[in-house]
Amino acid sequence: MLHPALREELALFGGPRLADGQPSWTLHDPVRNQFFRIDWLTFEILSRWHLATMEDVVDDIHRNTPLRPEVGDVEAVSTFLKDKQLVQVSGVVSARSMADQYARMKGGWTTWLLHHYLFFRIPLIRPDAWLNRWAGAVAPLYSRAFAALTGLALVLGGILIFRDWERFSTTLLDTFSWSGVAGFGITLAAVKVVHEMAHAFTANRYGCRVPVMGVAFLVLVPVAYTDTNEVWKLSSRKQRLAVAAAGVTAELVVAIWASLAWALLPEGLPKSIAFMLCTTTWVATVAINASPFMRFDGYFLLSDWLDLPNLHSRSFALARWNLRECLLGLGVPPPEHFSPRRALGLILFAYATWLYRLVLFMGIAALVYSFFIKALGILLFVVEIGWFVILPVWHEIKQWPALLLQRQESTSGSGSAMNNLQKMWRHGPRVRRTLLISFGMVVLLLVPLPKRISAKGLLKPADVYPVHAPTGAQVTKMPWTEGSRIPAGGLIMELASAELQLRWSRAQAHVVQQRQRSNQAAVTPEQRQNLQVLQQEQNRAVAELANVEAEMARYAPKAPFAGVLRNVDPDLKPGEWVMEHERLAVLIGEGPWRVETYLDENDVARIKVGDTARFYADGMEGPVVLLRVNDIEIDATRTLQNGQFASQFGGSVLTRERRGQLVPELAVYRVTLSSQQSDLGRLSGQSWRGNVVIHGAWEAPGVAFLRAALTLVWREVGF
Repeated sequence: MLHPALREELALFGGPRLADGQPSWTLHDPVRNQFFRIDWLTFEILSRWHLATMEDVVDDIHRNTPLRPEVGDVEAVSTFLKDKQLVQVSGVVSARSMADQYARMKGGWTTWLLHHYLFFRIPLIRPDAWLNRWAGAVAPLYSRAFAALTGLALVLGGILIFRDWERFSTTLLDTFSWSGVAGFGITLAAVKVVHEMAHAFTANRYGCRVPVMGVAFLVLVPVAYTDTNEVWKLSSRKQRLAVAAAGVTAELVVAIWASLAWALLPEGLPKSIAFMLCTTTWVATVAINASPFMRFDGYFLLSDWLDLPNLHSRSFALARWNLRECLLGLGVPPPEHFSPRRALGLILFAYATWLYRLVLFMGIAALVYSFFIKALGILLFVVEIGWFVILPVWHEIKQWPALLLQRQESTSGSGSAMNNLQKMWRHGPRVRRTLLISFGMVVLLLVPLPKRISAKGLLKPADVYPVHAPTGAQVTKMPWTEGSRIPAGGLIMELASAELQLRWSRAQAHVVQQRQRSNQAAVTPEQRQNLQVLQQEQNRAVAELANVEAEMARYAPKAPFAGVLRNVDPDLKPGEWVMEHERLAVLIGEGPWRVETYLDENDVARIKVGDTARFYADGMEGPVVLLRVNDIEIDATRTLQNGQFASQFGGSVLTRERRGQLVPELAVYRVTLSSQQSDLGRLSGQSWRGNVVIHGAWEAPGVAFLRAALTLVWREVGF
């Protein structure tokens, strides 16, 4: 007899036919409520497990069946039975080996915590007796008549909601509040209970035992769960599909009848409940349960529909084999043989699942970071990314050298590291291509590369003198026109203000009066004692007149530098009245031009005064302007004075509005660049917005990424 013997409590059920047409059976372990699908050959081997030797099992199968197994096949079945603990344990050594195996499977407390802090289950009830008692009451829900009524409710509810869509959508927007979120949470919990009850009643309907129901915590959110593993003993794929689809079907039925109820009920609490049931179930069913990338209903439906138990693990194994063959060219057979079309579908499904889980784990990492206190959140974020994303990738890559060396072991054993690398290089073109690509990626990450720092900038002359009307005034003289060249000190235009002219006349008269009084006091003995007071009054009058004349000078602006007059209103002529602070013209100097831009702290660290740059006007108007970095402010800009740099107006600085001012979201620094070109062709005469490209210092991309990551961590930990 083969040892060790099979456990006596194991049960065997007939299973469906496999994809290649051979029969299958389901082996049930009632102690752990686990099921194992076995093929024809494994069934024949287990049927002869009582024979003396493995050779006897092989010979008997050869004589009585068309199968042609080898001793290695029997050894593989024996290994499978031992690994799954389906054999009897005898002796202290066997018991100790099983205890060691259990300890390896369980791992330490850190491993358990990593696997269960985001998802764990709490069993609550054993529902079999209760399900049997209520099975008759829910039986009408499985009838064709109820299905027909539900279809009619779907059509009628859809028509009524479509006709009243504006009110329906408005109600949805009104629920975006804390009370609305709480209502949706309670509704979702109730719907999930209905979901799990549907699984349980459907499994009970087909004679399957439901050993336990309870609560599972998914990212600390409680959801109901039902153990329906016994469904695997059903040989009918249609019945298994019915159990897997029962939860989604129940949610859709709730959504359909809730939609109809919302359309028919009057305003009040019942209508609000119907609305939450309707919206919550539609969204939860489509977004969560229908996904085949996680072990929810969509996964089990797809697994049963394809008749591929353990779909994830089998497709992952096939995808890993495909990846190794593409990168390493090992030439080993695939873990399972499928038709080319199905094999390609499983490989693509595995890659899609990996990508989906990568996004999901990144989201969970961000969620736990936001949910917990900052220090613990950062730790859990690192653990989430490291344990569930980086570590599996590292374990896979770490196996590649060993797999390659196994293909070369027949030559000279393991050898030194250099010899091993030479063996890997000689293995084949795919290995050489993979090594070259890996080396190239390392070079791209670690070797400093030139980088062009780009940002939005504003090109304008270094000397700009805008001319504004001080107050409401009348134009009296316009000696220059648009495009005229004005020498330094030349009068640009002259304005007149009746009020200011009156003030000047009064001030002039006051000065004359005070001078006369002072002169009279000097020759009149009785006034001589007031001479000092009169002279002070005269000085005040002269100062007042000087102030008025200084203000009058603002009405006759002169060119502070030689330049060209631009932006003159063509309708502006002597006799016209202008408003207070109205912009009348701009004097643009004929000297050098400058560019103003804003860079973040990472880009500023890579430039210095004297670096060269280029300016490209928006729309590619005009020539390329050669620049040189002239000034870099050491303090971050608190507010943007020019809205053209803000992202909402087409700039490159991300800002938010606060009290009427544009505040940068991140630290940005003002950088000024200068150009010695005096004639810029079509760009001359006005300001231009465009792109500034600065030739910064060389830096390795990996170093830049590491610095950005460390900066983020440093900022988030709050040091």
